[in-house]
Amino acid sequence: MKYIIVGLGSFGSSLGIALTSQGHEVIGIDSNMQKVDAYKEVISHTICMSATDEYTVKGLPIIDTDIVIVAIGEDQGANVMATALFKTLKAKRLISRSINPLHETVLQAIGVDDIFHPEKESAMRWAKRLSLRYFVDSFELSENFSIVEINIPDALVGKAIGELKLEQKFNVKLLSTLVYEQYKDTFGRMQSKPSIQGLAMPEQILEDNDVLVVYGANKHINQFLRSVGVRVH
Repeated sequence: MKYIIVGLGSFGSSLGIALTSQGHEVIGIDSNMQKVDAYKEVISHTICMSATDEYTVKGLPIIDTDIVIVAIGEDQGANVMATALFKTLKAKRLISRSINPLHETVLQAIGVDDIFHPEKESAMRWAKRLSLRYFVDSFELSENFSIVEINIPDALVGKAIGELKLEQKFNVKLLSTLVYEQYKDTFGRMQSKPSIQGLAMPEQILEDNDVLVVYGANKHINQFLRSVGVRVH
């Protein structure tokens, strides 16, 4: 996948390094030449430019980029301007950093696809979330074990949980399933919130809108995903 990361501070640079190490193509942008030079060997591409200048931003391969992440944290005005500019230039998926509640409201009004809070969330967690097509979210219990939410792969739709034999085959446990329900936010746009289905039961039939809540070692979860045709790194 291809990413543009705007702002190479602590979070943006860590995310860029993680995604690059996973084999993705990353363009890291910052107006500080020292940061651009510092990460040029560990991020696919680094460019010194202002992300609020429409002329230079238009020169980026936005149409060929899967996700744009605005990680600017020091300058709230620059964050909003850059986010609005990439939205105007029709980024396929746009994610921006929230600095405070009012700022988050402004980002929602602009129409970003997702908002992150670096003070609460790690760059590695977001790297995992962004790099796996079926991945929704995760909670890392330790360095090697996680509880993850995964959009149901097509190969599992219509199957009973019991027949998957996840514990026997892969040493992972399906704890529950959930669905994301749609609702309108204060700006009239559709948003989603999770609805837990309860503990997973062997006789439960998996449906095409289910999200699987899986627990296990990261390597075992990846083995399970590969077995159903999901590409992981």
